[in-house]
Amino acid sequence: MNPEVPQAAAQAERPTGSATLTKDGRAGAEPRSPNRWIALVVLSLAQLMIILDSTIVNIALPTAQLDLGFSTANRQWVVTGYALAFGSLLLPGGRLCDLFGRKRIFILGAVGFAAASALGGAAGGFDVLLIARIAQGGFAALLAPAALSMVSVTFADDAGERGRAFGVFGAISGAGGALGLLLGGILTQDLSWRWCLYVNVIIAAFAVIGALLFLVDHARPQRTRLDLPGTVLALLGLVGIVYGLGNAATKGWSDAWTLAPIALGILLVAVFMLVERRARNPLLPLPVVLDRDRGASFLAIGISGTGGFAVFLFVTYYLAETLHFSPITTGVAFLPMIALVMVGAIISGAVLLPRIGPRPIVPVGCLLSAIGMAMLVGLGTHSTYATGVLPPLLVLGLGLGLIFGPGQNAATSGVRSHEAGVASAMVNITQQIGGAIGLAAFSSLDTMATSHYLTAHAATAAETATRTAATLAGYHFVFWVAAALFLAGALLTAALFRSGRLPAGEPDQPALAH
Repeated sequence: MNPEVPQAAAQAERPTGSATLTKDGRAGAEPRSPNRWIALVVLSLAQLMIILDSTIVNIALPTAQLDLGFSTANRQWVVTGYALAFGSLLLPGGRLCDLFGRKRIFILGAVGFAAASALGGAAGGFDVLLIARIAQGGFAALLAPAALSMVSVTFADDAGERGRAFGVFGAISGAGGALGLLLGGILTQDLSWRWCLYVNVIIAAFAVIGALLFLVDHARPQRTRLDLPGTVLALLGLVGIVYGLGNAATKGWSDAWTLAPIALGILLVAVFMLVERRARNPLLPLPVVLDRDRGASFLAIGISGTGGFAVFLFVTYYLAETLHFSPITTGVAFLPMIALVMVGAIISGAVLLPRIGPRPIVPVGCLLSAIGMAMLVGLGTHSTYATGVLPPLLVLGLGLGLIFGPGQNAATSGVRSHEAGVASAMVNITQQIGGAIGLAAFSSLDTMATSHYLTAHAATAAETATRTAATLAGYHFVFWVAAALFLAGALLTAALFRSGRLPAGEPDQPALAH
């Protein structure tokens, strides 16, 4: 669908910071590129690289620790350093996409991520590895919102195409973590832990070449000043929250290094929201998060990030420790779930969402995820993969697919083009914070439930069977809590989402400039 001549002329005369208008006079769409589906492959490739890195390095860490000789306490910082940089810089990264252009920031993020990965792969000691991981997180904070916002604006003017595009992109987002487990096991076992980082250089090379050839960013950057007070407050607030949650997983919830950073982070985020209400060019325009559909989407994605962690971590533990699967076999065990995530995301995004909107789809996805989590409670010492693990993974995969595709679409629908970057950043922030909460909360709950079981069976606590039963009791408790979380997500999203299809965009308004 080519834009008409009057619209093209209006676009040529539109002031800096404006978006292209769709055929109904609404904002947000770029002129339709004939290579837009190839561009989607490029953008999905970058998203896959970021999601892979959240789990693939975890598989490599024990081997890297032995090779480089760093302590277990330092090992945690290899994960936390990445999470701190990624989670805290996402909002400024999304705003930079709007200020300097999405394609430019995408290429910068991909090149920087590749360079940081190469540095980490070649690390001869802990210090270099940690610096590389922090740099990876920083560049991922540029790359992730750039990729998602480019999907949003490239497929903004056709609901059917947009649904299919977000179905594919959502499938990659939902399946990448499990693929990381498989790829991490293969690379660590057959090559070296270093290839878990070097592989990003190969993926990023294809993404950069594809970006140069196929990505089109017609919208002119919004030439306004960066909201420095808001940036500082958001940065420090998110650092505090992510850092405190990271400490909770190792130090416990009562430790001062857990409570103080979280409390300070929440306070700074509250002050940030007050500052943004009065800012002339806010880092986070409040309508982006206060809209009912987008708010429900952020909630669903955050819950899926939290609950999904319970699947990947504790099912992986069960497969490795109880069923004695190898790392590669464990990764293969998740492939059916990955397939259902992709099927659910593509069908819900391409077929269902353009017709009925997100309200029935995302709550059903949360409900299916809750059912899958509850089914995992049936796992025992004599369960098999085919009868005990596979059925709940299939239900969970379908449920998560129904959340990711429509959720990401709704979270970036209805925003003006020059706010697409920050809306996309919020998607990644909620998923990142959700994962951090999952790591901290579920690890603590597992430890608590296991200890409670051993205390209740003190007379036989030394027996192997009792310790195995205690371990399973911890897993079961985590699965029940995750099921309750997804059930709450189903109820809340059903109440928050509007009925009907998503809006194409908001009326375009010139951006304020100094």
